[in-house]
Amino acid sequence: MIRKLKSGEYRLYTRKLDPDTHKRRNLGTFDTRAAAEKHERDVQYFKRH
Repeated sequence: MIRKLKSGEYRLYTRKLDPDTHKRRNLGTFDTRAAAEKHERDVQYFKRH
């Protein structure tokens, strides 16, 4: 899940909520949406392999 921050950057969050904090876990902050989408693809790849 990618959200745009007030600063103009994009942050990648987990899809599921963290059971301890009941919030989404931060997976990184990126300058462009394309960079965030690329990292999300990378994360999905490593989750499956």
